[in-house]
Amino acid sequence: MAIQTNTFTQYTNVGKREDLADIISMISPTETPFTASASNGDSPSNVYFEWQVDSLAAVDTANSQLEGEDYNSAGLQAATLTSRIGNYVQISSKSCIISGTNERVKKAGRKSEMAYQMAKRAAELKRDIEAICLSNQAAVAGNSTTARKTGSLLAFLKTNTSEGATGADPVWTTAPPAARTDGTQRNISEALIKTVMQLVFAAGGKPTTLMVGPVNKQNVSAFAGIAQQRYNAKGAAPSTIIGAADIYVSDFGNLAVVPNRFQRERDAHLLDFEYIEVPKLRNFQTVELAKTGDAEKKLLLVEWGLRVKNEAALGLVADLNTALI
Repeated sequence: MAIQTNTFTQYTNVGKREDLADIISMISPTETPFTASASNGDSPSNVYFEWQVDSLAAVDTANSQLEGEDYNSAGLQAATLTSRIGNYVQISSKSCIISGTNERVKKAGRKSEMAYQMAKRAAELKRDIEAICLSNQAAVAGNSTTARKTGSLLAFLKTNTSEGATGADPVWTTAPPAARTDGTQRNISEALIKTVMQLVFAAGGKPTTLMVGPVNKQNVSAFAGIAQQRYNAKGAAPSTIIGAADIYVSDFGNLAVVPNRFQRERDAHLLDFEYIEVPKLRNFQTVELAKTGDAEKKLLLVEWGLRVKNEAALGLVADLNTALI
């Protein structure tokens, strides 16, 4: 059906106003479960911060003494020393520069461009820290030409681990100077999780969280040890099917299964957050930079580090495949 001749349509109307919604939609993920669960702990007072670890002597099944035993100085046990370990803080930052005109003009979805951009930078910085903590990064002391780096979780874990062929744990005594060696990848399995859980228990730990990537979160949901969850259907109402694994029930305690978008998919971490801290030498702060023209410049920074108070309380199943089984 044709329109009448000379009908003035909106297709040729040069005076119509644009319709731009006063909304900005963003889907980028911002959840950071690792750093959100870790405490800040004591603030460091230097770029290299230390803490002490200790352990009890091995069980002595031959500990049987004579009645009236004479404990002279020659037979007394020597005190065992604590161990000092440490890590470095690193500076992480985001910056923004907005022209004076751009800040002044009327905008849709936000009043101040600088405020909007800095809010985005803050979320981005939190995601960076989350990913760094769970990356395979060695501690770096730094110098005038090299930035300091904090040793990541993977660089600390060496006691309760399971790795694929050719994989190797990091070797360190005071601070982790090298990253771990990745090995041949294999499918995640309940047997692997149970093996490492047993190692942590034998060492004295009791993890409460199993943190995995999104793909292996789905693989873990198929484990036999997942707590059964059901909803009762009433009458003709639709039933709810739960296909997610939230709790894994092991012989040595329950593990909350937590997916993390920012960790490596090839790693499964058994965590007890009592032993994990992310302290700050300088907490999050916004610095107004000197004007050098018709623009406003701001810097958002934080100087932070990772403290793994005792890595033997944690576990790692490494070198996992990154596809659904």
